Amino acid sequence: MRAILFVLLFIIGAAGCAGSKEMYNDFVKLNGTWLPVNQEIGGKQLPKAVYENQKLIMNDGEYTVLAESADKGFVKLDNDRMDIFGKDGPNKGKHFTAIYKLEDGLLTICYNLKGDSYPAKFDTQGKPLYFLSVFKKDSGK
Repeated sequence: MRAILFVLLFIIGAAGCAGSKEMYNDFVKLNGTWLPVNQEIGGKQLPKAVYENQKLIMNDGEYTVLAESADKGFVKLDNDRMDIFGKDGPNKGKHFTAIYKLEDGLLTICYNLKGDSYPAKFDTQGKPLYFLSVFKKDSGK
């Protein structure tokens, strides 16, 4: 009986570690400095002048957004979902929900700025509190 219990606990623990390793790999893929190449809110394209000097810096689940001011916090990932928690700056104490994808070198994040549900798709049309940003990784050049 003890052997069966030990094996079950080992399998459960290994599965938990595998999930943690997968999540860590997701964080590693997002690590780096990201520059916005496109942004929209509520279905309206923002002019490049609004975001051309912004940066998103990701480091193992912690983020810094440099824009008019610095915003810092942490991110929790769950498959294609993000929970974003502000800890310093203008979004301190706020929680945003989002979906994300990393394809062809572009990181696309669709945020629900109300934070009460996750966007169903990467679309802000008709949703005034949905914000979409497409980033490319800064090559450092």
